[in-house]
Amino acid sequence: MVDSWERARQVLDAAGISPEHLAHLRPLTGGTYNTVEELLLTDGRRYVLKVPPAPTAPGLRHENRLLVSEVEFYRGAAKADVPAPRVVADGELLLMTACPGEPWNGELTDTERTALRTELGRQVARLHRVTGPAFGYPSGALGPLAPDWRTAFTGMLDAVLDDARRYRAVLPRPADAVASTLRAGGDALDEVTVPCLVHFDLWPGNILVDRASSQARIGGLIDGERMFWGDPLADFVSLALLGDIRQDGAFLAGYREAGGRADFDAPARLRLALYRSYLYLIMLTETVPRAVDAAQHRWVQDAVAPELVAALAEIEDLTS
Repeated sequence: MVDSWERARQVLDAAGISPEHLAHLRPLTGGTYNTVEELLLTDGRRYVLKVPPAPTAPGLRHENRLLVSEVEFYRGAAKADVPAPRVVADGELLLMTACPGEPWNGELTDTERTALRTELGRQVARLHRVTGPAFGYPSGALGPLAPDWRTAFTGMLDAVLDDARRYRAVLPRPADAVASTLRAGGDALDEVTVPCLVHFDLWPGNILVDRASSQARIGGLIDGERMFWGDPLADFVSLALLGDIRQDGAFLAGYREAGGRADFDAPARLRLALYRSYLYLIMLTETVPRAVDAAQHRWVQDAVAPELVAALAEIEDLTS
């Protein structure tokens, strides 16, 4: 079995970087699926290495070959000129450049937060101008890309509900009842005709804030492994995790300024409720294969389960 140091040296060598330049290696925390390590070279260059779990490790269906989707996101971000890691080498492992900064936290002034959320809105709007060949996960985890969004997203919902049943996840409603409510909102998905780049995991932990200069800026959008081709509106869920993006005036101002469409008519609200339901189903179900501790399980049940109930209620209200 190859240890972390030797594995890093082998990856650098395969990427055409002398392994003799590796000066330091440290694990990065915060992820829940892949193993992530920072590689520091003697000349100051920094890279990040991602290693997926063994194929036999328990997980959700859409999590198969996540690194394929992550590579797709970083290539799209480069095309959109959005700060994000750049791919150095990919395959079974992913080697990428490291972005400056630390995960977004609450240590910001109101002025800094407004400026950063406005800039984030501009960046996300640029991401959403990147389009793909069809809809769904580019990893192929749930099968080939689909020609229409309803087919792709229905497959995504079906997969996570199958995961919930298989793992006997604790849901606030029976899986079959949840599925019935979600199916009622399917017509609204037909409004989406262009497969756009969606990160789908832009909570603060995946947004780096760089304070190297006098003015805080966004250093990079990271962990694009949940990326899919779909409805840009889906990104608004994690961008306002357990909240309402409509209350984030700074983000929406930047998003619209850069050409993003952010209308909240009835069909858009219905789709947003569907995407909230999808993310919250993932968060509830993944606690089982992740084998989270009692405190984390309790937090998910207390914080996430009521949000799923609220999203399902909104779907019922908008389709009645």
